[in-house]
Amino acid sequence: MTTQAAKPGELSPAAEEQLVGQIRVAVPERNLRSDLRAVSIVWRRELIRFRRDRLRAVTSLIQPLLFLLVLGTGLSSLAGRAMPPGVTFRTFIYPGVLAMSVLFTAIFSAGSIVWDREFGFLREMLVAPVSRSAIVIGKCLGGATIATLQGVLILVLAGLAGVPYQPVLLLTLVGEMLLLSFTLTAFGVMMAARITQFQAFMALTQMLVMPLFFLSGALYPLSGLPGWLSVLTRVDPLSYVVGPMRDAVFSHLSLGPLARHVLSPSVTWLGWQVPLWLSLGIVAVMGVAMMGVAIAAFRRTE
Repeated sequence: MTTQAAKPGELSPAAEEQLVGQIRVAVPERNLRSDLRAVSIVWRRELIRFRRDRLRAVTSLIQPLLFLLVLGTGLSSLAGRAMPPGVTFRTFIYPGVLAMSVLFTAIFSAGSIVWDREFGFLREMLVAPVSRSAIVIGKCLGGATIATLQGVLILVLAGLAGVPYQPVLLLTLVGEMLLLSFTLTAFGVMMAARITQFQAFMALTQMLVMPLFFLSGALYPLSGLPGWLSVLTRVDPLSYVVGPMRDAVFSHLSLGPLARHVLSPSVTWLGWQVPLWLSLGIVAVMGVAMMGVAIAAFRRTE
């Protein structure tokens, strides 16, 4: 006589209870190692996306090149009269062009969060057994790396602006671009944390990006400005990076102290000159603070 297997609905209550007790769901333990691995995965994903999107890399270079080659050359005849010998208007705006290349790339890298939310990929990341802070940190580091690499492409063209290819200068500029890229990406992630439509994010960034650039002193010195404009330049985080970048460039040119002071004045608070190390420290604190706000927003996201 053959014995037929019991169907799922024919199990006795005691057998069903025993079967449920034997089933276990394997959930990876959340620890520092898994969070670091999540940071690495999100960071690498950003690099892969940027590498495959060649059109994005090319178009991100067009606007900085237009400012450097077209605007810098076109205004040289007008602004060149106020420049000391050996310095052209292209040399003066070159640090601002570096900041511009970093600005657009970092902000738009953060915008991919909104894109992932629209297509449902962000939900898959949020339900993963890792802390949401790891996702935000990986996103900020990935965007900072991409923006810095984009800025390095403009750094290769330093000779066209009369900037020397000195190793110390180049390393200094790369470090300052990395710091600026991190802060701007954290700013973009903070904005994208609560935005659900990519069109809304693009409209918001277009409203904020150009004022950030023009108020940073990228195209003009920060000295001798009207009071209301001086206040706006001091709350712009780009002002605290463009100044040190321009100071690094002019310190490697044959300029006297007076010419450097006129062309690259330090940011002042009520007449007190802010040191370069403090300017960069302010940018770093801003980046960490905005990343903290983004992490808090992601933790509240359902």
